[in-house]
Amino acid sequence: MKAAYSKSDNLWAKWYAHWKKFSNQPYVSATHGGRFVHNYASKKASGQYAKFENVGKMTHGGVLAKDSFTVTPQGKVSVGPLFLMEKMKAGFNKASGDWRYTLIMPHGQTVGTTNGKGSKNVKFCIDCHTAVADNQDAMFFLPAEFRVK
Repeated sequence: MKAAYSKSDNLWAKWYAHWKKFSNQPYVSATHGGRFVHNYASKKASGQYAKFENVGKMTHGGVLAKDSFTVTPQGKVSVGPLFLMEKMKAGFNKASGDWRYTLIMPHGQTVGTTNGKGSKNVKFCIDCHTAVADNQDAMFFLPAEFRVK
C-alpha cells in the first residue's frame, strides 16, 4: 500500500506508514466503504490520539491516516484509498472544524483536498465527521478490540 500511495505528491502519503499504528490488525470500517483499514497518527498527533474518546481538541499540525484494502470472496486483495485528516490552524475551514481532508487513490491520484483541488470530492468526509465534531473534534476511533495500547 505504501508503494501505491507514494506515487502521490502528498508528503503524508509517503510517510504515514512510519507513524504509530493504532490498530493491532485490519478491521472493517463501515464509514470508509466497508474496507479493511488501519489507523495511524503522526508524531505530533499520536499522544493525543492515544486518548481515544478523551482526546479533546487535536493540536494543529497533527495528521491521522487510514490506509485501506478490500478482499473479494475469492480471496483477491486490492489496495483501496488512503484517507488523511490534518488539523489546520483556526480559520482554515469552519465547516470542517479546521481539518483538511485528503483522499488519495491507490495509483497516487488525489481525488480531493479540503480548500484545494477537488475540494467538493471530500465534502462527504466533512459531512460524516461532523457527527462527532463537538465531543471528539471530528475524530472517529477504532473499536476497542482492535486498539493498540
